[in-house]
Amino acid sequence: MSDIACKKRDDYLEWPEYFMAVAFLSAQRSKDPSSQVGACIENPENKIVGIGYNGMPNGYSDDLLPWRRTAENKMDTKYPYVCHAELNAIMNKNSADAKGCSMYVALFPCNECAKLIIQAGIKEVIFMSDKYHESEETTAARLMFKLAGVTFRKFTPKYSKIVIDFDSINSRPCQKLKRKSVSSTSLSPQKTAPLL
Repeated sequence: MSDIACKKRDDYLEWPEYFMAVAFLSAQRSKDPSSQVGACIENPENKIVGIGYNGMPNGYSDDLLPWRRTAENKMDTKYPYVCHAELNAIMNKNSADAKGCSMYVALFPCNECAKLIIQAGIKEVIFMSDKYHESEETTAARLMFKLAGVTFRKFTPKYSKIVIDFDSINSRPCQKLKRKSVSSTSLSPQKTAPLL
């Protein structure tokens, strides 16, 4: 029997970090060369009810339409065709509805996604970046959210990185405990959260 006492981990992900990390992980599925955005919908019981990322619609090859951001003709850009992460998260939901849920999303939603969020009954939007804050689309989104009573706030991460270590599953619990006791002492805001 081991001399090391087993106790609950204290360096686990809290719910907000978990849901934003799921949004960022789902963004890695995006084939968009310039913007990879993910979204995660969670209900009041901390259960995920939908995830999505930006990409072309289903039903045809995503090589048939352009991925570029700029062109003389807008029809030669990605913008008329790409489905945003928020739309896909709502369409991919695994429950009857999203009423009363929260959405974690990498980028503040545009006006079109804001309409979908409001219509789906989502009550809170937590975003990581608002880099298009001055655009007409996000200005309209903020106005519609305020009128519909949808709250929104910027996500402040506890860690700048979350590492997924696929090899950690092969280590024994006591080895994990020893490794964590060393690494967990260095955890502070804007550090890396170990997922061992």
